[in-house]
Amino acid sequence: MKLTLDALRVMDAIDQAGSFAGAGELLFRVPSAITYSVRKLEDDLGVAIFDRSGRKAQLTEAGRELLERGRRLLIEAEDLEDRVRRMATGWESEIRIAVDDIIGVSRLMPLLTQFYADARETTPRVRLLTEVYGGPTDALAAGRADLAIGVTGELPQEPAMRSQTLGWVRFLFCVSADHPLAGHPDPITADVLRQYRAVVVSDTSRTLPGRSSGFLPEQDVLSVPSVAAKLAAQLDGLGVGFLPSCIAGPEVTAGRLVVRDVGIQREPALFKLVWRADREGRAMDWFVRTLSTYEPILALLDPLPAAGDPDAEPRE
Repeated sequence: MKLTLDALRVMDAIDQAGSFAGAGELLFRVPSAITYSVRKLEDDLGVAIFDRSGRKAQLTEAGRELLERGRRLLIEAEDLEDRVRRMATGWESEIRIAVDDIIGVSRLMPLLTQFYADARETTPRVRLLTEVYGGPTDALAAGRADLAIGVTGELPQEPAMRSQTLGWVRFLFCVSADHPLAGHPDPITADVLRQYRAVVVSDTSRTLPGRSSGFLPEQDVLSVPSVAAKLAAQLDGLGVGFLPSCIAGPEVTAGRLVVRDVGIQREPALFKLVWRADREGRAMDWFVRTLSTYEPILALLDPLPAAGDPDAEPRE
C-alpha cells in the first residue's frame, strides 16, 4: 500500500497549520522532512496534492478529497489503537483534552504532574487543545478531543456524551481607565456604544456553527484569537466589551479597567466537564474524578447552587 497513516498525519498538520513550516512545528519535524513526505506521497500516487503556484500551498481538489477521507482513517486507527490498549491494560494510548480559553491550559500543569505520578506504570500520551466559545463542543463532536473542560450550551445528539457541571462564569462590561467611555454617565446607550470599537474573541469551531457575541450592528469590531489578547486590547484602549469577571476582576481592582453599565447584561455561562462515552478508560476516569474537585479551576467559577436550591442563577 502506497498510502500511509504518517503521510495522512503530515497532510492534516499542513492543513491545520496553514504551511509546511507550521506543520513541522506541530509534528516536531524539520520543514525539509515535511516537504519530503509530501513529495513522496505525490510521486507514489501520481497526483498533485498541493498547488504550490501561489505564496501559500493550497490543497488541490484531489488533495482535499484525500485529506477528508484520510482523517476518517486516522480517527479509526486511533480508535483501534485505544481499544487494543484498553483491552490489555485498561489505559488509553492517548487522551486529548480541549480546554476553554477562559480556563487556560496553564492551570492544568499541577494536575498533569499528579496524573503522571499516578499513571507512571503505563502513561498515556496527553494532548491539550485550547478552544474558544463553541470550540470545546466542536472538538468533541469532530473527534479532536475525548474530554473537554468549559463546555457551554447544548450538546450535539451524536456522539454519545456524558457531563458534569462545574460552575458559572459571569461577565463584566469593561473599558480601559483612559478610554472615553470610562467617564461617560451610566447607563451607556446603544447609540453611544456603537461609536466605539468592540473587541471580540473568534470562535474556534470547525464543523459546528460558530458563535459570536458582544457587538452591535454597524459597530466596528476587532477580532482576536484569545481572551488574553482581548484583555490586552481593552487595556490598551483599542476597544470595549464584556470580559469574564475572573479575568477582569484583578484589572478592575488595580484601576486599569473600569466596569460600565450598558443597560444590558451578558448572560452568565454554565461551564461543564464533558467527555465522549466511547472513549472511557482508566485515564478518562482519572481526569473526570480529579477535575470535578480541582480547585485551580473551581476557584475561577461561581459555585453551583446547593442541592434542592431552586435558585439556579450564579451569585452576584
